[in-house]
Amino acid sequence: MASESTAESATSITEHLQELVLTSSDVGDFLHELARVSARSLSVDGDEVLCGITLLRHRKAATVASSSEQAQAMDEIQYSYGDGPCMTASREQLTIHVQDLETDQRWPHYFETVLKQGVRSILAVPFRLEGDTRAALNLYSHRPGRFEGKVLKLAEDFVSQTSMALRLAVRFAHHSEAAANLKATLESRTAIDVAVGIIMAQNRCSQAEAFELLKAASSARNVKLHGVATSIVDSLGHGHVRTHFEA
Repeated sequence: MASESTAESATSITEHLQELVLTSSDVGDFLHELARVSARSLSVDGDEVLCGITLLRHRKAATVASSSEQAQAMDEIQYSYGDGPCMTASREQLTIHVQDLETDQRWPHYFETVLKQGVRSILAVPFRLEGDTRAALNLYSHRPGRFEGKVLKLAEDFVSQTSMALRLAVRFAHHSEAAANLKATLESRTAIDVAVGIIMAQNRCSQAEAFELLKAASSARNVKLHGVATSIVDSLGHGHVRTHFEA
């Protein structure tokens, strides 16, 4: 059984993951590393622990990261049945510990299927996130009683300490998405403004009149306003108009 002497220091793991938040290209990279670190920290030679991370949004569950293809398969089998340890842990924010799938009766159909894959014990620990986002760390072992005592406490402490890093990753992802949307909006607006200026010059009309002409062309061609504006700018050989924007 993995012990505190064989597991990585929870503090060093947390520091590693918080640094990863700042260096990862996206939240997916962070989550995959989190799954790999979790599995590695609880595994010992000849006794591998599998790890998946379930994200629950709008009552739909998905594995967003895993330590291996087998770990992901265990999660996806659960989703096909509509419920199970990791979905319950995410939804109800409770640690779910299945000591032995052969004797536990809570999700019999799911257990019957994963028993055929050699899984005997499961531990699902919820992350403490913000808003409506729910997630859980899912651990699988090929022997019963694998997550008892100190190992269970270590897994809960690990999730508690890494929840902050995951909250940061989710915040950064939301910020990046908002920044990308704002950048696209600004670039679209720039093309429209340039097109309006071209129409004003060609038709010797006011800005309001030029904008109405652009809207009329958009409606007549059944093309979005930005598309018509871009075609007007391109027709003069100016190329695609872009605005400078820094997130």
